Amino acid sequence: GALMRVLPLALWHQGSDADLARDARLQSRVTHGHPRSQICCALYCLWARRILQNAAEPWAEALQSLRTLLKDDRAALDELDLRIRPEDPPDEPGAGYVVDCLRSVRWALDQGSFPEVVRAAIALGHDTDTTACVAAGLAGVRDGLGAIPAPWLEALRGREMVEPLVSRLCNRRARA
Repeated sequence: GALMRVLPLALWHQGSDADLARDARLQSRVTHGHPRSQICCALYCLWARRILQNAAEPWAEALQSLRTLLKDDRAALDELDLRIRPEDPPDEPGAGYVVDCLRSVRWALDQGSFPEVVRAAIALGHDTDTTACVAAGLAGVRDGLGAIPAPWLEALRGREMVEPLVSRLCNRRARA
């Protein structure tokens, strides 16, 4: 839920890392109030931002930024380091649980091109739509809209409604 819907925030947001992380956590609260979900959403947004910035190590840099932002919030930092443990492999690959999803996406993103990332996420099984959605978001940020196979786009239901919104979001990002 919260992790699946947060990517547009990372694409739209033009504020500081602190503001982006705060807003990611706030949007999580609408349906997923637990700090674990909020922190995973913040990390995902920072990760997307680092990919957009062409960082050498987007994951590591996002994680370091989040740790710096949480340094004065012992409970949140403990949640990150003791419960989320973002460097660990997923306990249940492909599961919809936010921690397993985030860890699974980290693995899937290393599997190659956009279609390879999506297929790898689906192949994990379990909550395939969630894992594939979250992984595809970052693969799309990394590889661009042109990396999405044309047959996939042609089969997209509601494409005529989605494309103008995506275009507006991308144009806003390009102006930033």
